[in-house]
This record gives sequence, C-alpha cells and structure tokens, in this order.
Amino acid sequence: MDDTRDTHDPALAALDERFKALRGELAGHEAPRCVEKELMQAFARQFPKKQPWYRRLSLPQWGAAGALCSLSAVALLLALSPHRAVTVEAPPSLVSVDQGSAFIALESLERIEQEPNARVVQADLPQTALAPLGMPVDPENAGGTVRAEMLVAADGHPLAVRLSAPN
Repeated sequence: MDDTRDTHDPALAALDERFKALRGELAGHEAPRCVEKELMQAFARQFPKKQPWYRRLSLPQWGAAGALCSLSAVALLLALSPHRAVTVEAPPSLVSVDQGSAFIALESLERIEQEPNARVVQADLPQTALAPLGMPVDPENAGGTVRAEMLVAADGHPLAVRLSAPN
C-alpha cells in the first residue's frame, strides 16, 4: 500500500477496510485454467505482436528477392565488363626438337635450383613417351626415338629434358 496517503481521512480509512476485506475474500478463489488461456488468446488477437520486417516475408518471397538480386548483379557485371572477341588458336607445342640449346623443365624451377648434385645424362627416348609434353606423334614415326639429354637429380628423378634430333 502507498504509505504517503493521509490515514486520518475517514473516507479513505473506510475504503481501505473494504479493499482489505475484498482481498481476503478473493485470496481463496482462482479462475479456471481455460479462462486465463482464452483471455491471453483474445488479447493476442486484439493486439497482435509486431514482427520485424524481415520476418513478415515468406520463404518464397525471400527466394524471389535473392534471385532478383543475383540477376541484377550478373546484369551489372555484364554491363560493366568490356566485350572483346575471343579467338582460340591451337597451342604451340611444348616440346620441339632444337639443336641442344634449351632444356624443358619437368619440375618446378625452385626444385631444379635446389638440387645440388644434378647431372646431365644422354638417352634415346621413344617418341610416344614425349606425346604428353606436346610432341606430335604420327603413325609413321610412332616407333622412332629421339636423342635427348636429361638433367637428372641425385636420386635419379628427371628434372629437365633437352631434345637433340630424331634417330
């Protein structure tokens, strides 16, 4: 109770007595379970809880918004990118027969530079073994060999190859 009221007023004292009697009388009474539930539902219907804007959209609406944003981004990228004609040419052969001027790296240059005991070994390689490196192989020269010098690591792993001439 509020203690700041004037308790000497006879009207307030009588009212306090009646409220005290009413509280005592109602203390023993409880409302049935369904009444509170129905009251809460009626209150929720009358005063619906405001949801944030992002929860008001359904899943299909979010999907449509996402698709629209993706299409807009693609259209923007296409509009801003310069249009150039692209021509595709046959790649040059990675391996060619030269007069012993250059090695073709089979490993990374860092690996070749780190090898302290590399040595050069001469070998005759079948032309079919050079096909993965880009050497053209025809049915008439498929059985031929190519003279090669190979840069070999100390463990025997080939690091680079230099082709001399077909045999």
